[in-house]
Amino acid sequence: MNLFDTVSNDIKTAMLAKDKIRLEALRGAKKEFLEAKTAKGADGDLSDEMAIKILQKMVKQRKDSATIYAEQNRPELAEKELAEVAVLEEYLPKQLSPEALEAHLKTIIAQVGATSVQEIGKVMGVATKALAGKAEGRLISETVKRLLGSNG
Repeated sequence: MNLFDTVSNDIKTAMLAKDKIRLEALRGAKKEFLEAKTAKGADGDLSDEMAIKILQKMVKQRKDSATIYAEQNRPELAEKELAEVAVLEEYLPKQLSPEALEAHLKTIIAQVGATSVQEIGKVMGVATKALAGKAEGRLISETVKRLLGSNG
């Protein structure tokens, strides 16, 4: 069963359980999935890779919103966003630990032969493809900068 079908089935389960937060998060995901399926140039099919990218974008948006709500002293809205993040993250691949991420990036840096921060672009190109879905881009970037900075 692909991610689209899993989310669709879980919507029914959430409705029966009367789980409002879960239902809202999953309905939002399904809406995004349907839009991607019917977008101009789409073939009406949604690969799990595309679905994961959509979910990652949704998680990032909700985290950003939660931060803004927290800054504006609206904890109830921030909590709702973070609760939806928790639901959506269940459907994403497990994220790498900081140690595992650093180990992967050290290998990539060695493969690319980068020795200074000026070569971050070469490393990021390979790293973002290799670690897609396993780590946030921001985290990859910060770790690469730190590793290259300590080398140079």
